[in-house]
Amino acid sequence: MDCMKIKYGQKRKVMSILLFCLFSLLPMKAQQSYTLRQLTDSALQNNFAIRSAQAGVAVAQEQRREAFTKYFPNVSAVGVTFNANRGMAKMDIDPSALISPEMGATLAQILPPEALAAMANPMSMTMMKNGTIASVTAMQPVFAGGQIVNGNRLAKVGEEVAQLQLQLSENEVEKTVSEYYWQLVSLREKQKTLAAVEALLGDLHKDADVAVRAGVALRNDQLQVELRQNDIQSQKIKLQNGIDIVKLLLGQYTGIAHDFDIIAPDTAQQEHLLPSPPEEVAGVRLLPEYQLLGKQVEAAKLQKKMAVGQNLPSVAVGAGYNYHNLLKNNRTFAMVMATVSIPISNWWGGSHAINRRKIEYQKAIDEQQDKSELLRIRMKNAWNSVCESRQQMEIAQHSIEQAKENLRLNRDFYRAGTSRMSDLLEAQLLYQQALDRHIEAYAEHQLKLLEYKQAAGIGD
Repeated sequence: MDCMKIKYGQKRKVMSILLFCLFSLLPMKAQQSYTLRQLTDSALQNNFAIRSAQAGVAVAQEQRREAFTKYFPNVSAVGVTFNANRGMAKMDIDPSALISPEMGATLAQILPPEALAAMANPMSMTMMKNGTIASVTAMQPVFAGGQIVNGNRLAKVGEEVAQLQLQLSENEVEKTVSEYYWQLVSLREKQKTLAAVEALLGDLHKDADVAVRAGVALRNDQLQVELRQNDIQSQKIKLQNGIDIVKLLLGQYTGIAHDFDIIAPDTAQQEHLLPSPPEEVAGVRLLPEYQLLGKQVEAAKLQKKMAVGQNLPSVAVGAGYNYHNLLKNNRTFAMVMATVSIPISNWWGGSHAINRRKIEYQKAIDEQQDKSELLRIRMKNAWNSVCESRQQMEIAQHSIEQAKENLRLNRDFYRAGTSRMSDLLEAQLLYQQALDRHIEAYAEHQLKLLEYKQAAGIGD
């Protein structure tokens, strides 16, 4: 029995080893990495702001199609059936009043006395106690004061406005994704910097240990290095937390639910070519913001025309087919008609409505002129920011070279016993700060480039 237990236990152990080996050989799901372009495309497909703007375009399209139907005849059908407690039409007839004496003498010779006596009494007739009425009518507007034409033009402007608002939403999404992306790139580069600094501090700790053992340095030098190493560990924790939060924000904004990573560009190999300056681009007329101002002016003009049209006569022609059985027999007939409607009472308040639309139209023109100047200023300011960020990036690159050389000299001085550890650690801190400023300046330059391209209407 004991032998069977041993064999059974060995079999279980062997099966466990085999299962472990099998699962270890299964391919692990690799973490997917995305470029900035891929992240932007994902956000343009999944972001709520984009979906909302696309819904706005769909609504505007339906409004345009709805306005187009006003060109067609208005067809209506009416059916009525009724049963009253008494006839709606009543007529009293006195035959004796309608018969002349000569006709009476003639009837007396023809009719029997009973019929002559009945004709001497008044009679009562009732009609339309019950019945059915039905009609089908089609009315085609001929003239409506331009309301139909201008209404269709206004609906078309509304659709174009929705398209421009979608473009602005796409620009905003692209800018937000870029901000998250470059923030993540900056944090990742700072992680690399901390790793390099950590290795450097490890070497400094060894140098300090050798110097202490040789009696040429104090134990305090080692403690200073260890304190700096603790500070680096604290910075690493904060950086990792920051990376996790930014990744969550970027994933939520782009609609990427699973864990992912980014593909960062090689900041050393990438060329930094400046786009065309403001003097060489088309100007603000191609910007969606400027086009929206133009659509606002166009809409105000059409609304003014529609206000005028609401106070003009309207003319329509139509045809109908009717049926009734009010006189106890079925009757059908067709007819054509024409209607003219003159809104006389509307003229009292209509003049004020027209003046209000005129004021709004002039206000839209003034706003277009004012904001177009602000758009030109924004373009110039964005270009200045690009040039400034490029200069800051070049200064940061030069600072790295200086800080690196300063660190090398202080390390040599310390090894030669002519410098203190505090001076060496200060040089190390300056080098770390120079690396951090460079990646921050690089990320800032990329964002300023995007802002300028959007402000100048320059495509990728």
